[in-house]
Amino acid sequence: MREAGAIAAVAFAGCAAILTPACTRAAPVVAACANPALPQVILDGPLPASDAGTHSLPTVEVTAPAVHLTLAVAADEHSRELGLMCVTRLRPRHGMIFVFGRPLQQEFWMKNTLVPLDMIWVGADGRITTVAQRVPASTRETPDDAVARRLGFGAYVIELRSGEAAPDGLRPGVVLSIPKIIPE
Repeated sequence: MREAGAIAAVAFAGCAAILTPACTRAAPVVAACANPALPQVILDGPLPASDAGTHSLPTVEVTAPAVHLTLAVAADEHSRELGLMCVTRLRPRHGMIFVFGRPLQQEFWMKNTLVPLDMIWVGADGRITTVAQRVPASTRETPDDAVARRLGFGAYVIELRSGEAAPDGLRPGVVLSIPKIIPE
């Protein structure tokens, strides 16, 4: 069993470098350290059978001038802390919205964020204030002082797959339609 795990890890590492369709379908969508409440709808592939049926974070549709986003809602401290940690694949135009209730300076530390992301800070009025593009991934072994940090001002922060913000027209000044979400 241990050898099979090592072979799978090597195969996954090779797939990560190649990113062929066959490899992306075979690679797991989450690592064991992922939030068990992540909804399947945002992930680009099936969840492990052991995680099936345990996912309860709600999702919302956020509308930008040119796109619709489907986002898992992180409205409580625990969900915000776990965020998209240990997720390996997100669907296009899917991600997470972090809800803070009022505009604040928010710094995100990307520890255990296994995929690069675009981060969008949004004011209470739905106006994008800051965009951090192509925030690099970290691994569980990345030293804390080498983990990416990004800072912005907003009542919400949206995380999407890296490289999506610009082509989707998500830039400072653009207004998003966000349903009312009350933080817990």
